[in-house]
Amino acid sequence: MKRGSIVFLRAVLVLIGVGAIALLLLEPQTEGRNAHATTFEIYFKDPFLAYVYLASIALFVALYHAFKALGYVGQDTMLSPAGVKSLRTIKRCAMVVIGFVAAAELIIILSREDDPQGGFFIGVLIAFVATIVATTMSVLERTLQHAVDIKSEHDLTV
Repeated sequence: MKRGSIVFLRAVLVLIGVGAIALLLLEPQTEGRNAHATTFEIYFKDPFLAYVYLASIALFVALYHAFKALGYVGQDTMLSPAGVKSLRTIKRCAMVVIGFVAAAELIIILSREDDPQGGFFIGVLIAFVATIVATTMSVLERTLQHAVDIKSEHDLTV
């Protein structure tokens, strides 16, 4: 890949991370039930918000490993065990996000609040995107691992 493409993709990853942090920090303050709540009430009396923050750790780990993987591509060292490990970590983080979203969907359904459809739909969208990411990383990981194995066998015979 060209250096400009890698820089662009890394900038996109940084923007995704900054957008996620902004959403995590600003959305609870503008949410309907927290419109007149104090900062303490918003951040320390809502266990679901703590759950969302805990689940977001997987997103940031995946973004970090995607950033690292682009570095491997830029250095032409993607065909290495480290490149495969980065893809495997991204896949596992996507699976963790799917698990957290599935549990959050159960919490939303069982909470019996008056209007759960919006939160439920957002969860379905997040799970769908995470499923696509996990599937893509699984295919790429398998393909890259096969290429690394072929490269290792070739290096041993030479």
